[in-house]
Amino acid sequence: MNGLYDELRIALHTVWTRRWIALAVAWGVAVLGWAAVAQIPNSYESRARVFVQMNTILPNAVGISAADQQREVDTIRQTLTSAMSLEKVVRGTDLANTVKTDRDVADRVAGLSKAIKITAEQDNLFSIVATGSSPKVTRQIVQKLIDLFVEQNLSGDRDETSTSLKFLDAQLAERQKQLTDADAKRTDFQNRYLGSLPGTGSLTDRMGAARSAMAQVDSDLAAAQSGLAAINGQMAGTPANIAGAAGSVSAGPARARLNAIQGQLADARARGYTESHPDVIALRSQLASAQAAARNEPLVGGAGGGSTNPAYISLRSLQGDKQAQVASLMARKAQLQGDLDTITAKLAGNPQVAAEQSQIENDYQVLKDGYAKLLGDREAIKLRGQAQSQTDSIKFSVIDPPTAPRVPAAPNRPLLLTGVLIAGLSVGVAVAFALGQLKTTFATAARLEKATGMPVIGSIGEMVTKAQVATRRRLLLYYGGGAAALGVAYIALLGVEMLQRGLAA
Repeated sequence: MNGLYDELRIALHTVWTRRWIALAVAWGVAVLGWAAVAQIPNSYESRARVFVQMNTILPNAVGISAADQQREVDTIRQTLTSAMSLEKVVRGTDLANTVKTDRDVADRVAGLSKAIKITAEQDNLFSIVATGSSPKVTRQIVQKLIDLFVEQNLSGDRDETSTSLKFLDAQLAERQKQLTDADAKRTDFQNRYLGSLPGTGSLTDRMGAARSAMAQVDSDLAAAQSGLAAINGQMAGTPANIAGAAGSVSAGPARARLNAIQGQLADARARGYTESHPDVIALRSQLASAQAAARNEPLVGGAGGGSTNPAYISLRSLQGDKQAQVASLMARKAQLQGDLDTITAKLAGNPQVAAEQSQIENDYQVLKDGYAKLLGDREAIKLRGQAQSQTDSIKFSVIDPPTAPRVPAAPNRPLLLTGVLIAGLSVGVAVAFALGQLKTTFATAARLEKATGMPVIGSIGEMVTKAQVATRRRLLLYYGGGAAALGVAYIALLGVEMLQRGLAA
């Protein structure tokens, strides 16, 4: 421990004996360092935060999705740092006073592209940071960027919508002309080749429709003929007249009830009810009891003669309806067969007509579908533009307005001045110590013994006179003044820095 203490004392003595060199080196390093720090320009930083609110009241109904809105915001954020936007910033702030030519504007724009940063802190929250040599101009830059942020959203949507509508209007006009020409060609073809043919559409469509109608008529005709045959069979087993008195002869209640039940049963069979149908079974049961009652009931009036059977009359009426239906279906079948023969003859006589008509119809349909799609797109874009411009689909809110910086963001001049002072003192001490190590002197007798390997009998202290003491005190006073002057210079530079900050603010 004593050895370490001795080494420290020796080092301090070495530096102290060369204190003027240390002070001179410290002054030199400090002056050069402070001069270098003074050349570093101040850089002020202005910040602002903007929140972009997505309006979801009219989302996908007008074609505005969240992804579209986010894409628009990202596009605006990217275009804010474009050369055109930065040129607007230069001309809209006090930077315009520092430019005279287009070259000056280009230089300012190049500088702003490096001095502006737009970052997304969170979803829909953006931070705008600008750095510059003037706090006032820096704040103006951030404010101008916010103005452009809003302006480019509104005007950009309107410009994009207007451009899209103009393009679609031109396309619609061209498609409408093409559609008119195709329709005229289609009408001319129909007048020349299809005017005398039955049906509508192409030849293939007309033939298909005729065949489908023919199949339906055949099915209906078979059903009608089957129904007519059933009625004819029923009429064969039903007498036209029923026994009874002629002239004033009349049937009793039992026979009247029997006639009514027979009429109901005939009507049910005419409707197609089978013998196992519940209504037919009930009517047959009632018919048996009615027949038994009618046989035991005496006739009222004179003898001989008979009356018309109501069931037979009902069957005759149904027979007439079925015959008329069968005749109508036969006539319809003959007409459809004639149409098929006509279309088949047209195809056989001119086979390329079907291919030509199919091509014309396809072209017309494609143009019609394209025109309808363009018209729908135009209405959707028009509605979307109205929704964006009238309902504020993207709303901007300034969370933190642009700050007016009072203290430079860089450099930290007080810290640099302090660092230079410490560096100067350290270098001065290091130089003095290094010079002491280069000289072959021995500060203590022990050092001399160690270096020579010979014992040291004794040491003689330095003897100074009163005049030397006075001289040393005067030199020490000068040295203290020089060191104090270095500290005063440091404090003065800090004061100047604080004054400049106050004036800049």
